[in-house]
Amino acid sequence: MTATPDFGPIDLSDFTLGAMLRTGIALRRAVRGCATLESAAGTVVRYLHNRCVDPHSGSRTCVLARFYTTLPFEALDPPLKRHVAASTGSEPSPELRCLTLLGSAGDEPVWNSRHQSRAHRAIPLRSAESVRAAPMIARLIEGLGVDLEAVVTGQGAQSYTEARTYDVFHVEQALGSPEIPAQEDFVVPYSVRSVVGFGGSLRSGELFAVVLFSRVPIPEASAKRFRAIALDIRSALFTLGEASIWE
Repeated sequence: MTATPDFGPIDLSDFTLGAMLRTGIALRRAVRGCATLESAAGTVVRYLHNRCVDPHSGSRTCVLARFYTTLPFEALDPPLKRHVAASTGSEPSPELRCLTLLGSAGDEPVWNSRHQSRAHRAIPLRSAESVRAAPMIARLIEGLGVDLEAVVTGQGAQSYTEARTYDVFHVEQALGSPEIPAQEDFVVPYSVRSVVGFGGSLRSGELFAVVLFSRVPIPEASAKRFRAIALDIRSALFTLGEASIWE
């Protein structure tokens, strides 16, 4: 794997056009040489978690960065299959779509491994109704401009066209928002101010999403620029082709 480039800090509260362009270049270069989708996902979230800092104090502003993708149950690794089967109470269908955590980087040590996530390692998307019962997941998917029914049936990527600008999931005020769960356990103690999610389609046709939880406010103008970062990440991941998913 190539060395991670350093294009300077990322100011989430003022994500300028120049910063957007530099971040896109850096992420494409960072992913170059990754042999698996999991490795690439980890590279993306580590880069964003490490580079999002306050330009004045130099302190880290990204509390947690996570990379998700949709995968059919049959494509999950054995531990994830057991996790999903336990959560559904039965042997799932091979085609069951699961929102799967592929990369995680955060302020707490346990947030730096997908294996240590308790509730979000692989979330079964059994129906549009069940997804709507999880407000953040539903808003994330809809925020990206994808129909929930299409995601559940595995047709999510067809909701995109090449000419379309990818959308973003943005919660400018996380405190008290019904779209951001774990208010008392996460938002309040870690001073999460804003959340932004962005993503698109992989070469396989599955969807991916990167979610950043920020301790500084992310205004709408900054959030919108992550549409371009989604395209940069998609372009970088596209070169992986049919590479293995798991490390």
